[in-house]
Amino acid sequence: MGKTITAVYDGESLKPLEPIDLERDHRYVVRIDEVPREAGHGDAWAVLRSLVGTVDAPADWAEEHDHYLYGTPKRGTRHGA
Repeated sequence: MGKTITAVYDGESLKPLEPIDLERDHRYVVRIDEVPREAGHGDAWAVLRSLVGTVDAPADWAEEHDHYLYGTPKRGTRHGA
C-alpha cells in the first residue's frame, strides 16, 4: 500500500512536512500532485478538492459503507448481483 505525504520543493529537493517511515537507500516511485495554494488556509472545500482521488478504496465503498466501517454483511448491489 502506498503512502501519501505533503512535501515542499526548495529548489533542490523535496522536504516532507511530517516524518515519514521509509527504508534508507531504497528506491521508491514518487507521484507529484500540486496542492492548490488555497488548500489549508481555512477553505474546507479547497482542502476536500485537493484530496479527491487520493484514497484507494473499493468500487462499492459508498454503497457498502456499513460493511467497510462496521463489518456488517454486504447488502449486495441494487441489481441483485
